[in-house]
Amino acid sequence: MSDPVAPFRCAVLSVAKHDYVARGVASHPRFELVVVADDPDVPDWIHERNQLFADSQGVPYVRNVERALRDFDLQVAIVSPQAERHCDLSIRAALAGKHVIQDKPLSTCRAECERLVSTIDGTGVRFLMWNRNGLPAIQHAQQQIAAGAIGRPIAIHADFYFAKDSGPPRGSRLPGYPPMDWQTHLIASHIDGSDGGLGRAPMGEMAVEGIYPLGYIRLLTGAEVHRVFARSTAHFHQVHADNDVEDLASVTLEMERGIVATVAIGRIGQASHPSGGEIKLRILGTAGALVINEARPDVGVYYRNQPPKEHRQRRIASENDFLLADNFAQAIDTSGPTIMDAQASQRIYATFEAALKSCRTGQVEAVVL
Repeated sequence: MSDPVAPFRCAVLSVAKHDYVARGVASHPRFELVVVADDPDVPDWIHERNQLFADSQGVPYVRNVERALRDFDLQVAIVSPQAERHCDLSIRAALAGKHVIQDKPLSTCRAECERLVSTIDGTGVRFLMWNRNGLPAIQHAQQQIAAGAIGRPIAIHADFYFAKDSGPPRGSRLPGYPPMDWQTHLIASHIDGSDGGLGRAPMGEMAVEGIYPLGYIRLLTGAEVHRVFARSTAHFHQVHADNDVEDLASVTLEMERGIVATVAIGRIGQASHPSGGEIKLRILGTAGALVINEARPDVGVYYRNQPPKEHRQRRIASENDFLLADNFAQAIDTSGPTIMDAQASQRIYATFEAALKSCRTGQVEAVVL
């Protein structure tokens, strides 16, 4: 017997950065990709990426966002352009009455974050920031904490080191060589997936990847961050040093209910780890502790003539994409919350905004909303 519930029809508003969000949403039977769209005046390289993705999905590519939102009987917009365009496309979709799934980061600008939250609140559409909270290890940790296995959480440490390269290592270029242009480098990095900070404005790892460890901490504690202290540097990659953004940082968080959290985050280079990087959580409670390896469960794959850059450790049994999409479908059906809504995303943005300010001032900084 066929499912009587028709799938939500989705527009993919740009895949300038990546197409993994759109593919993740499409993995769920409640969602159907029906059109790819972008503004007509975006650069040719964006049109090319959009067209390739549209062709791969067998859907049209429309060079007019408003026409696509109007003419294709849509319920959902999936937003993944350059970082500084995230909020603009999400806001336009929400004003057209479409529910929004957006890639990270929320924005590169506080005013745009505030405008997005105001629009989502005013229109009543559902919003989901794509995240990794559905990974098996994170889900298991949440279940253990909810069951009281370690009592009340009082401290968390998150290591979030991505073993990805980002061009020449720091110090490998001759003195006096012109600094590397951020966006030009990131466009070229698309081929190996190391272009997470794509956009005109240079972005360090706190802005690019910080949503993940902060998302874990928020999920597992249910507590808000009040104050932060942070240190950062460009330790590994020339492009970060040339553009005065960090590829390595440490952050201390003072949170509600006296909880203390720390995050060590960085893009540490592919040679540093046999797979995706060292990503672990250590959670201390009033009655015990948990140590969580985000990559588990996994299997090791080794064979003759294995390419040197191929990951040895392979994640298995991960339903993160399906679980996020399922959470979003339920939120639409019930007008309920999502696992990471616009307000939570804004708080994460504000936390790392304060952390970056702390890096400049050398002082503890308040998280300002």
